[in-house]
This record gives sequence, structure tokens and C-alpha cells, in this order.
Amino acid sequence: MTNEVTVITGASSGIGAALAKQLGSKGHQLVLAARREKELEEVAKQAGKRALVVVTDVTRRGDVERLRSRALQEYGHVDVWVNNAGRGITKSVMDLTDEDFDEITAVVLKSVLYGMQAIIPHFQERGRGHLINVSSFLGRVPLVSHRSIYSAAKSGVNVLTANARMGLKTKYPGIHISLVMPGTVDTDFHKVARTPQVPRAGTMLGPLIVESAEEVASKISSLIEHPVAELYTNPAMAELASRCYRDVAKFEENMARRTASG
Repeated sequence: MTNEVTVITGASSGIGAALAKQLGSKGHQLVLAARREKELEEVAKQAGKRALVVVTDVTRRGDVERLRSRALQEYGHVDVWVNNAGRGITKSVMDLTDEDFDEITAVVLKSVLYGMQAIIPHFQERGRGHLINVSSFLGRVPLVSHRSIYSAAKSGVNVLTANARMGLKTKYPGIHISLVMPGTVDTDFHKVARTPQVPRAGTMLGPLIVESAEEVASKISSLIEHPVAELYTNPAMAELASRCYRDVAKFEENMARRTASG
């Protein structure tokens, strides 16, 4: 059992909710954040007695700073901060509007910046802490064209995470900065993004499978115990990324051919 204080955004459903329940069972003192209070309260009940609910809109810097302040007021410190909130839409590059761009960038990318800027100074004061940014494999390999702005925003998350890690590495070796890249996860994300269908295992992406929120959460839980810089929740994704970057044009051509053939 542990007494680590862990903040999780996007905790009302999906990966965030699953992670809250798993960490709660391990004794983490949780601070759960999301916009939907009713759903958040239900997750808190299932996560154990030591779960503080803070209704938060992560697209607002003031809300994120208030989340940090509530956590510090309640527990005195924070050990782990998980930037998990996000959403997607189903639109190609040419169909994007200004509103689409601004909304997804705010929820997916700007929220991560706010979380990092809110908690890292606290980690610096303590000389330790663990920041985890939940991104997506599509931020590394943008192979689904209708996820255009989502992939672009997640790519920004990847770069922000790497830059923060490099900036802190020498002076603050006790601060861990991790990036988590799930593939397709069976959550409400696809309903919100209006995805027609979750891809079946073995289609188009070969060995990649559809993971459950619980499976991804379990890997994040292990990451907290054994920090690494980057984590592909499906090991096959690392090889797929390598294939992509060895020859992007050939990779895209092959993916287009597989998609066309069904």
C-alpha cells in the first residue's frame, strides 16, 4: 500500500476513471478532476475513501491552478500529476473550422500546458515528483486522416513533454516526466468523436489490438511505480512507429493500400 498523493484530470470516465479505481485500491490519496460532477462523484465512491473531487474545466488556467491549490490544501503535497483530459472529433484537415481547431487544441494541448505549469514548480520545490501526460499513438504516427486536429494536438503534447523532461533532467533528477501513448482504447471517446466504428483487432494495424481502459490504466499504474520517459501501451506500436519513420512515404502508401482494400 502507498500514501502517494495523485491528481488525475479527465477522471470522470474512461482511462482516468479506471486509473482512479486502480490507484485507490493501492492506497493512493486521490484528487479527481473533470467537468461532470455527478460522474466524478461516482468514480470517487468506487476509488475509495481518500478521493477528493474537484470540478475542473482544464481549458481554463484558473481552474487548473485551483485544482493544484485544493490538492495542496488537502494533502500538503502532490507526488503524481496525470494530465489525462481530452476529446476528439472526426474531421479531415480540409473540413476543420476555426471552432474545431480552437476547441480541440484547448482541451488536448493547452490543458496539458496548464497542468505542467501548475504542478512542476511544486515538484521543483520538493526536488521530486512525477508528471504523466497521456497522449496517443496518433500523436507519434498520424495514420488516421479523420483524426487530423486531434493527432496534431497530441503531437504537440509529445513535444511539450519531451522539452520539459530535457529542461529538468540535469538540475532536477528526482522529477520524472513521462509520456503515455495508447492506441485504440474502447471508451466513450469514440462516441464523443462520432467515430463510426472502433477498429477490430487485426485490421489495418496488423498486431495492434483494441485495449480496454482498465488495461491502459494498469500500465500507467505500473509506470508510476517504475518511471520511464515514454510508454507505448501496446508494445507493437513501437515497431510500427519505427517502420513509419524509416520511410514515411512508403509507410503512408502501404497504409492507404490496406485501407482501400478493406
